[in-house]
Amino acid sequence: MTLIALPGVYAPQDDTAILARALRRETLPAQAQVLDIGTGTGALALAAAMRGARVTAVDVCRPAVWSARLNALLSRTRVRVLRGDLAAPVAGRRFDLVVANPPYVPSPAPTPPRHGRARAWDAGRDGRAVIDRICREVPVLLGPGGVLLVVHSALSGVEPTLGRLRAAGLTADVTERHLVAFGPVLRSRRSWLCSRGLLGPGNQAEELVVIRAERTC
Repeated sequence: MTLIALPGVYAPQDDTAILARALRRETLPAQAQVLDIGTGTGALALAAAMRGARVTAVDVCRPAVWSARLNALLSRTRVRVLRGDLAAPVAGRRFDLVVANPPYVPSPAPTPPRHGRARAWDAGRDGRAVIDRICREVPVLLGPGGVLLVVHSALSGVEPTLGRLRAAGLTADVTERHLVAFGPVLRSRRSWLCSRGLLGPGNQAEELVVIRAERTC
């Protein structure tokens, strides 16, 4: 379906499509409780709701909350959309599945922006400002057998994500790897990324990974 993205809201890209496919492969219990962190337009929340899940979507950006609510309304799909910082609006709850497509692009700026479209992708010097928070805050939201699916760039480090999730008591593995052509942001940062050793001079594509982490007990 065509989704509305209000000004300043991250429109679905390759990473959204990759994570949506991973979501569709998950076996969900009847009336599963699903959380979409950083929902943007609500694309992933709607994909889960269309499978019969009870979906809560969260975003810190007001236009994203409005976009997700509008898209749910237009598709006649029930999704509860909350505004708040990462997992704060759902503290104390437990979910069968959490999906997250966080900001993950390394940036010359030392801290992520607080406003503007760039906060949908810029994530500090190592690209891990939000990923590391997900690794800390999401495990407690998973019920027994609960699963986290997160997509991010290999540029922001795959092993640190796996290590942090495993340290939190989850089993965690990379389930997918995809090469996608550089978009405008990475093309504009090619020289900086090369200077940091994150890219080789001949690189023309970015590797995206889907990490699946499960609470087995």
